[in-house]
Amino acid sequence: MELWIPITIAAAFLQNLRSALQKHLQGRLGTRGASFVRFGYGFPVAILYVVLLHQLAGFAVPQINWTFAIWVVIGGLAQIFATIMLVHLFSLRNFAVGTAYSKTEPVQAAIFGFILLGEKLTVGAIGAIITGVIGVMLISMARMPLSWKNTVTALASRTALVGIASGAVFGISAVAYRSASLSLDGPNSIMQAAMTLACVTTFQTIFMLVWMAWKDKGEIVTVLKTWRSSSLVGLASVLGSACWFTAMTLQQVAYVRALGQIELVFTFMASYFLFHERINRIEVIGCLLIVAGILGLLAG
Repeated sequence: MELWIPITIAAAFLQNLRSALQKHLQGRLGTRGASFVRFGYGFPVAILYVVLLHQLAGFAVPQINWTFAIWVVIGGLAQIFATIMLVHLFSLRNFAVGTAYSKTEPVQAAIFGFILLGEKLTVGAIGAIITGVIGVMLISMARMPLSWKNTVTALASRTALVGIASGAVFGISAVAYRSASLSLDGPNSIMQAAMTLACVTTFQTIFMLVWMAWKDKGEIVTVLKTWRSSSLVGLASVLGSACWFTAMTLQQVAYVRALGQIELVFTFMASYFLFHERINRIEVIGCLLIVAGILGLLAG
């Protein structure tokens, strides 16, 4: 098994855990505060990760360049706004469906990867990705009768538009992070990914602090008061990001994000067991299609 596969599965699990924790926090912090905690409480761990790789493993610290810095800013800002949209989705529909809409990301990431990096996919990979996206769309329509009219209505709804936009911006951030990591002249993919993660989360923390201080200083105080639960979000986020960054340094973004759709399986488990949200037959079929798409991708 190629190394990027288990790393991606771990990233998907940790991302789902982080989203579940953020859902609990949203009522107390608001959308901006719940989005901030993944960066603000995560960046010290990201910096520590780089230090440990350097001191214990003996990996040289990569030299930062302007190309790297530009991609870090683009990816960091894209991820911030994509996260805000995703957290907002949780207030529009249930946890599983809100996440499902953003899972159109693999197709969008493939497009951005082709445009920005010239990365191409095999016919089998394209088919597997499309199968997964069909599963996502079934899940998004699971609460209404299947028809062309309802399909158009579902795709034109506010929830769908916000979800698809979230997926698109996440796709941009993923391609930007791969570009940033590959632009470093580091000793290996692990150190390059770690350096990218440390710089990104530090930039995002500073940006979000300035934004919250401008918009609502009280939100910063609330974030500090909820440090116990917020720190768990930050820890899950930075560990997941370390896995994502490493996987995307090893493999094309579209492949990593397509396999990452396994997060939706974890999401349904959290939706059912943690939030006690009912799952219907169409949602189960959609979930199975996602799994089929993932298996097809791995088989190829």
